[in-house]
Amino acid sequence: MDSINAAADRSAAAAELGNARADHKHADTSERPTSRQPRKASKQIDGTTAAPSGSAALENLTAEDAMRIVLPARMTQFEPFGKARNGSPIPDPDGLGWPGKGTLERLHDSKQEAGERQTRLAGAIRTVLECIGEDPDREGLLKTPERYAKALLWLTRGYEERLSDVIGGAIFAEDHDEMVIVRDIDIFSLCEHHMVPFVGKVSIGYIPSRGGHVLGISKLARIAETFSRRLQVQERLTKQIAMAIDEAIKPRGVAVVMEATHMCMTMRGVQKPGATTVTSAMLGAFRDKDKTRSEFLTLIRSPR
Repeated sequence: MDSINAAADRSAAAAELGNARADHKHADTSERPTSRQPRKASKQIDGTTAAPSGSAALENLTAEDAMRIVLPARMTQFEPFGKARNGSPIPDPDGLGWPGKGTLERLHDSKQEAGERQTRLAGAIRTVLECIGEDPDREGLLKTPERYAKALLWLTRGYEERLSDVIGGAIFAEDHDEMVIVRDIDIFSLCEHHMVPFVGKVSIGYIPSRGGHVLGISKLARIAETFSRRLQVQERLTKQIAMAIDEAIKPRGVAVVMEATHMCMTMRGVQKPGATTVTSAMLGAFRDKDKTRSEFLTLIRSPR
């Protein structure tokens, strides 16, 4: 009798397990997409979808997937200074890069306002001549205030230049991922502490991103010129050049080395003619990789 009851219990358990498996298979089948459902375009990564390949994939592409498609780099329009990196303030609304308090006023001066600015500056120079013990009305100094005002506005014309205008359309899609260097670019600037010149040379290098963009080589010199034609200190000037290039084309790395002689320590103060100041700014691969940095330093120091 006991053996009969045990056999009955085993049969009931087996029947219950079979029903459970059938229910699970039915539920699993109902959750699967049918052939009428559109296929996903491709694997999603970080909320975006790679572009599908083949006409069938395009036919089954949903509107939601189409909004997430990421086109290849060469099919998208490149916009310099599109997004800040390294905490840089370069992509400011006016494209100036570190604008001063009065920079916007000067930038937007009308022709009449620019003339009035120059007249005020000439008047200030006349006062300077009087303060140092000169006679601004003597023959040799009669036009000096106007000449100096024009010269000073020209020497600081970097305040009137937008970086986007300086670079213009000289950004090109090019499959080049090796180092690009322009060395020994002459620079002339005014020390902001004494407003006397410092002069020297700057060497600039960068490594384009793979499948990315290169910058017209003359634009490297133009960027250096823009920032040097402002009241500067050499340390900041070096960094501004590097960060402007980094923001413009998003390379794998940027390196800038500057060597200059400062009149504020050769013709006054400690009066040490021949002393030079060397500054550098290394970003990306040049900062992270010793071999990359060493290669750049070797190339800019190699004999011509």
